[in-house]
Amino acid sequence: MKVVNAEGKVLGRLASEVAQIAEEEEVAVVNSEHAVISGDEQEIKEEYQTKYERGRRDTGPYYPKRADKILKRTVRNMLPYKESDGREQFSNVKTYLGLPERMEDQVEESQAKTGDSLKHRNYVKLGEVSDFIGGGEQ
Repeated sequence: MKVVNAEGKVLGRLASEVAQIAEEEEVAVVNSEHAVISGDEQEIKEEYQTKYERGRRDTGPYYPKRADKILKRTVRNMLPYKESDGREQFSNVKTYLGLPERMEDQVEESQAKTGDSLKHRNYVKLGEVSDFIGGGEQ
């Protein structure tokens, strides 16, 4: 199992990298709440609020509130999850809030671009977006 640290990594680039790894082996993403989304903070928060409010839990379409589940959903969208191979690949993806003790010595750094290396450094953390739409404590 490969363990990837999401801290400070751009969400889309990280999700793409995780999807590629999931094709071959199991992958765990830790510190999901510290991944960043590039762009204007208010616009991002409103976009994710709209995604969440679009459906209801019992009738759908369901969109998660927790940061780790949002990251997993982003990875899912980069896999052919409606096909059997894609479902198998998606089952290889695990996401976590924080860093579980059992994984502390296995963490590898991702090659994805960090929020600090963005041209204008205009970004918001996934945990903040999650709190904004009601995801609770991170």
